[in-house]
Amino acid sequence: MKILKLSNLIVLLLSLLILVEGCIESKQVAYFKNSVDTIITLPTLDNEPIIQKNDILSIQISSLNENASLIFNTPNHASTITSTNAGNTEAGGYLVDNEGNIQLPILGNIKAAGITKSNLKNNILQLIISKNLLVDPVITIRHLNFEVTIIGEVGKPTVINVPNEKISILKSLGIAGDITVYGKKNNVLLIREIDNKRKIIRIDLGDKGFLQSPYYYLAPNDIVYVEPNKQKVRNANVNQQLVPTILSGLSIVAVIISQLIK
Repeated sequence: MKILKLSNLIVLLLSLLILVEGCIESKQVAYFKNSVDTIITLPTLDNEPIIQKNDILSIQISSLNENASLIFNTPNHASTITSTNAGNTEAGGYLVDNEGNIQLPILGNIKAAGITKSNLKNNILQLIISKNLLVDPVITIRHLNFEVTIIGEVGKPTVINVPNEKISILKSLGIAGDITVYGKKNNVLLIREIDNKRKIIRIDLGDKGFLQSPYYYLAPNDIVYVEPNKQKVRNANVNQQLVPTILSGLSIVAVIISQLIK
């Protein structure tokens, strides 16, 4: 009989342990709370990212004279690996060096860091025209290493490659498995590097005004960190304090049972 009562006690303690581990706060902070049916006019913003040092750029220069254009499209040593459904593919490009320059055939060193792709395109175009190298050249520039990092209280922390060079913070969170019930939707941390400086921005995803924010779209190498809420910290503290106590109690019960069996 005593052994039976002790066994029931063990079951009770184990059940309590499971409840403590599985206890979560059911109330979650919603996206865009208090929103109603409406049309939001987006501000006219220049979302084109600024080229940074160590960026890898694909630069294609063409014209009606294919042979004359060919020299400008010599493969560069810099490359980046892109993950696709078919596997990893490697694409060559021009690396923006520590001085902020790229080196193009014939044209030589060209300043790239600190300006947009549109600015760089125009600068290259003017150089070609001023030197009478091509007639009506067409220049296409793309980022090859456009990626963002999502970490913290999300379903699947990950690094996302963005081949189309445009991704919103909401889409990136969706790819990362969304914010968990333990994450703060009203205080998401965005870390962005600009001119060798790291800018930290706090974002409230519960505010519908965020849809008009200049940070709605992410820039290359952005890091999004979702902080844990108080419930996560509280549960962690409870587990750290209560679980060892329960385990110690189970050890004592096991010793008592062993003594009764003898």
